[in-house]
Amino acid sequence: MTVKKQLKEIAEHVGGTVVGDADVVVCNVQGIDEAGEGDLTFISNPKYRDRLEETRASAILVSPGITSPSKNLIVTEDPYTAMAMALTLLYPDEPVTAGISGDAFIETDAEVGEDVAIYPGVYIGKRARIGRGAVLYPGVFVGNDAIVEEDSILYPNVVVYKKCRIGKRVTLHAGVIVGADGFGFANPGADNRKVLQVGIVQIDDDVEVGANTTIDRGTLGETWIKRGVKIDNLVQIAHNVVIGENSIIVAQVGISGSTKLGESVILGGQVGLVGHITIGDNVMIGAQSGVHEDIPPDQIMSGTPHMPHRSWLRTQACLPKLPEMRRTINSLLKRIEELEEKAEK
Repeated sequence: MTVKKQLKEIAEHVGGTVVGDADVVVCNVQGIDEAGEGDLTFISNPKYRDRLEETRASAILVSPGITSPSKNLIVTEDPYTAMAMALTLLYPDEPVTAGISGDAFIETDAEVGEDVAIYPGVYIGKRARIGRGAVLYPGVFVGNDAIVEEDSILYPNVVVYKKCRIGKRVTLHAGVIVGADGFGFANPGADNRKVLQVGIVQIDDDVEVGANTTIDRGTLGETWIKRGVKIDNLVQIAHNVVIGENSIIVAQVGISGSTKLGESVILGGQVGLVGHITIGDNVMIGAQSGVHEDIPPDQIMSGTPHMPHRSWLRTQACLPKLPEMRRTINSLLKRIEELEEKAEK
């Protein structure tokens, strides 16, 4: 569902300035190539600036210094962020009607707050607590003694195991599993004796977790996802991991047990972290990197094994040349041997 807004309304919402016709109406956001009449688009990457005059969009979000006498512009410091804000204005969520379905099963000693929406097929366990305004879609399971705080949204088939705690305004997308057993076995490779996992998962306020991500409970203590963390789809977070505030974890990352991430860490897709290491604040790790030891704060790393990003770039630049370098080295070695033989004679 979209709504129509004048350009001046959008500019006010995103904190930008209109250059052109402020009364132009838009009702959609599209990429710069696909946009047409009635659409808003944006330029956040300099390589798209040459398409400004070609786009058929009714208006464009641009950064300061970009001008076009024939286009309607909203000038803003960060067009990409402004685009995200415009999306919330033009595509408002359909309101969820509060109520508890008769096809949900709620244990008698569970505590359910006001204005919740609980859909058919939801199960809420003994002594569980659901906060005011929470939304639980079909197939959600909330185990015994678990807590889901106010205004959190659990999409279809989310599972929150016993005693786990979900904070306020948390979004768990379809298929997320919170609190499955950590992967703990004594004498591995022999009798594989299972170590009982008695900890919990704690997810703080304003966290969003993508579809089919799994977050294991602590062996002892807790696995802790701190405030404002955003986790993509298909991520595996092992027992007793701690992820610091406002960190970003991209798809298919695997974080081994007891590893700790600082604040505002960014892990690219398919990054793998071994267990029991510490990643400092503001660290960025490139996609498909393998990290085997601690990383101090404010570093950018890439590769397997990981190394400083600039070193990794130089290494990658050498790889295509390795066959030629090998031939050159072999040729030089042969010439050295010939010279040594002459010298001996």
